[in-house]
Amino acid sequence: MSGLTQPRTRRERIVPWIALLVPALAWMLFEFGLASSLRAHCAAVGNWLGPVWGAASLLACAGAAMLARQFAAGVDKDPPTRPWLARVAMVVAGIFALAITFQTLATLVVPPCAR
Repeated sequence: MSGLTQPRTRRERIVPWIALLVPALAWMLFEFGLASSLRAHCAAVGNWLGPVWGAASLLACAGAAMLARQFAAGVDKDPPTRPWLARVAMVVAGIFALAITFQTLATLVVPPCAR
């Protein structure tokens, strides 16, 4: 490490990891939450619960991407692992947002009580 770089703050070390984990957690909660609510009251999932839950999960992914974007531009740091991790977190947020979008659209297209 060169002597010209500033020491990283706790926020700079932790936020990219949080941004990497939040989209996966949002997708997992979306999956488990809709599955458990389908068993309890399947009619609510297609009417209002599925789209609302999907929108909330998409907001979590967007928030994680915006959080990671703050740290993605630091290529001059030594070593540049945090900017790289922040870029990976932005890609992961996009992939999970795409998965959540398709599953939310499926709650709108497929009848919720169909078996």
